[in-house]
Amino acid sequence: MAAKNQSARVPGARVPGVRAPSAKVQAQPLPIQLDRLLHDHMRLGIVSALAANDGLSFTDLRTTLGASDGNLSVHARKLEDAGYVACVKSFAGRTPRTDYKLTAAGRRAFEKYLDHMDAIIKANRKS
Repeated sequence: MAAKNQSARVPGARVPGVRAPSAKVQAQPLPIQLDRLLHDHMRLGIVSALAANDGLSFTDLRTTLGASDGNLSVHARKLEDAGYVACVKSFAGRTPRTDYKLTAAGRRAFEKYLDHMDAIIKANRKS
């Protein structure tokens, strides 16, 4: 027995109030999958900043990205767990210091991400 508010749908039938996507959109699937880990704006910012530098301290990254301590540490940890970023903790006198560096795997992933984005941009500029 069907619920009151459910109506039978005929495959291919037009739904009132919903426009069908144009054929142009349907004909151009994404040619590649983006790295979901790097696609987040904070993680992409971390990797971008580290790619442009030999390494950065937590404080430098936080200032550069305008991030909170908690937000930066959570995203940096995800990148570290994936092997994209190396984290070294030390002390400068009695002050704790955390430094981050992009790993070889992180650099490869970032370059692949940039190539993917470039391919998407080029595909959309042709149309």
